[in-house]
Amino acid sequence: MTSSQVQLLFVDLAIILCLARGLGRLAARVHQPPVVGEILAGVLLGPTLFGGELARTLFPAEMRPLLTAMANVGVALFMFLVGLEIEGGTLRGRGRMTVGSVLGSTVVPFALGIALAFRLLDGRGGGHEAAFVVFVGLAVSVTAFPVLARILEDRALSRTSLGGIALATAASVDVVAWTGLAAVQAAVGGGGEHWRVALTVPYLLLMVGVVRPLLRALLLPGGIPAPFSARNLSVVLIGVLLSAAATEAMGMHYIFGAFLFGVVMPKAGTSVLRAEIHERTGQVTGLLLPVYFVVAGLNVDLGGLRGDDLVDLGLILLVAVVGKFGGTYLGARSQGLPPRPATALGALMNTRGLTELVILGVGLQLGLLDGSLYSLMVVMAVITTAMTGPLLSVIYSKPVEVPAVPPADEPEPAVTPAGRA
Repeated sequence: MTSSQVQLLFVDLAIILCLARGLGRLAARVHQPPVVGEILAGVLLGPTLFGGELARTLFPAEMRPLLTAMANVGVALFMFLVGLEIEGGTLRGRGRMTVGSVLGSTVVPFALGIALAFRLLDGRGGGHEAAFVVFVGLAVSVTAFPVLARILEDRALSRTSLGGIALATAASVDVVAWTGLAAVQAAVGGGGEHWRVALTVPYLLLMVGVVRPLLRALLLPGGIPAPFSARNLSVVLIGVLLSAAATEAMGMHYIFGAFLFGVVMPKAGTSVLRAEIHERTGQVTGLLLPVYFVVAGLNVDLGGLRGDDLVDLGLILLVAVVGKFGGTYLGARSQGLPPRPATALGALMNTRGLTELVILGVGLQLGLLDGSLYSLMVVMAVITTAMTGPLLSVIYSKPVEVPAVPPADEPEPAVTPAGRA
């Protein structure tokens, strides 16, 4: 790198952080997740304004590979944190309501997304029409687990019954979405060497059978949680990066390796240690994720949208909102969740945030999305995320108690002659 490139890199990073932090705080002031403001910062620094002249001046072609590399590290660490937050107990412990919510929140938007994909298919997909159709279905089905968790925490709902159901549902939906995206990546990517994808199976067995026990021995020596140390953090981060590199080498995306490493991290008895790892790693992603927003924003050009694009945007929003909101509501109601909590759950599942941007970035990289459709989907991600807070304020300003529903294999309690259980 030349001296002028080093200078420009530092100036770019300062501008990115300043604008992202500023708009993130502004979003928080109007009761929106900070990620909404940070995504808007990336869009504003892209080609949408001033005919792209601002983007070309601040982020010339020679700087973009450097920014992309930093963004990739940020996303890998972010995906590790997503996997770190998913606990098996959360996924298993919420009964039929969670199962119904997961099915409704996944199947309905996915089916509507497939129908939408045929409307959007004209000339798109890069020769992989089937993969494009599945990808669009996945893109409108995703929920941003980390953003949803922050919303629940901010509104003091995380420890309520509804909060538990929402977290379990979002975690399950995310696992389904990432698994489906991995299949799409395997079908489209690989550079003609699709045999490498078969290595995923032994790799999964290696992670579960070898890496997880090693991590448990490291983090829980003798069954006692180890104190936080720079050494343990370094070992974990090295593992994240190597796992990301491994899945990339298999023809998959690096995000799957990072996510999987977070999932296999031992959860029982490590809550304090995981909180420390989350905090320290989150400080790094706090620096690098705004760079990802800008890299993503450089591919968003809203200035060139035409009338047909606006029609497509309306359809995308309709499918995304109706599919996610309606599907979740119907699934939850079918298992006995009262109307108002079911409505609130539907609003929560409609949150997409950064998770959606990561998925869209994979689609753009694979050639499944062109520039205009990518831009429209980013707008959808921002709008659906911004909707969540106001909808909750209207729907669920006063939380209600969610009645317990026994598991499917547990009989209903007997009724005594006096009419009480």
